[in-house]
Amino acid sequence: MHRIVIHRPGGYDRLRLEQHPDPHPGTGEVAVEVEAIGVNYADVIVRMGLYASARQYVGWPVTPGFELAGQVVELGPGVRRFRAGQSVFGLTRFGAYASRVVLPEQQLFVRPPSLTAVQAASFPTVFLTAHHALFELARPAAGDSVLVHSAAGGVGSALVQLARGAGLIVHAVVGASHKIPAARLAGAHEVIDTSRGDLWSEVERLSLGRGYAAVFDANGVSTLRQSYRHLRPTGRLVVYGFHSMVPRTGGRPGWLRLAWDYLRTPRFNPLQMTQHNRSVMAFNLSYLFDRVDLLQAAMSDLLARLRAQQIRPLPLTTYPLAQVARAHRDLESGQTVGKLVLLP
Repeated sequence: MHRIVIHRPGGYDRLRLEQHPDPHPGTGEVAVEVEAIGVNYADVIVRMGLYASARQYVGWPVTPGFELAGQVVELGPGVRRFRAGQSVFGLTRFGAYASRVVLPEQQLFVRPPSLTAVQAASFPTVFLTAHHALFELARPAAGDSVLVHSAAGGVGSALVQLARGAGLIVHAVVGASHKIPAARLAGAHEVIDTSRGDLWSEVERLSLGRGYAAVFDANGVSTLRQSYRHLRPTGRLVVYGFHSMVPRTGGRPGWLRLAWDYLRTPRFNPLQMTQHNRSVMAFNLSYLFDRVDLLQAAMSDLLARLRAQQIRPLPLTTYPLAQVARAHRDLESGQTVGKLVLLP
């Protein structure tokens, strides 16, 4: 088998394509011959050595990757839900950048006929993240207004689709004009293009100064403070990333810039939050793998929405596994739309 291995943190040159013996499943595990691998922004952070859960659960060397699709090739003892030759997709806590992957059966799902392998590999991480943010944490009511940052990216596009399907009024933020059609296709009622004007004056205009029931923010220091200020009373700010703290070119973190951004990141005061009647909530999907009940219930709901055509796969760009560095470079640029997928 082939896999991408990072032996120490750094730039694109750290992504090494290596040959390794095929892994075999243990009790309760399934081996999958991989057809497609979803690329996520978290993979970039893993490569740079900044992803805390990668250090906690794996260390160095590490193979990145949270999601895949392929064919079942071998079953471990005790597996009853799958059979050899079945088309599946699933979640990994790292390790998906490979041509063959072993994972616990509870993190694997039968691939719906409506999804190609490439579409299925791009589905679980972003839609589960969006589902948890919207339905477990924010919980807005139908008719509420919400603001979605990075709305043409993976999680942002999924959030817009789910929010529109839940009867919410969705205001979407994109960073370039070529991303507007993707946000509209996902279901945004209004799209704010920050390359054409001031974000927060547009937010004030569209929200009529009333604020939002929920704001979904993966930017970090560049927007968090204002995102909080534009919540209505009882509003919830949901944080699931800090993308603006990572460079868009060069592939390596700027340590002085990181330190400066860390110092500038808002620290929300519980006393003030009580007075404002607003909440700040945050999570990381890689720390939810022990909550099998949450992940499986969310995936069951997502697949039902997919069957009902309430949600659809995101726009996709594919790369050979050997060109993983190019995929990372493109993702870091901030110019991509939808999801990127690697093909072993």
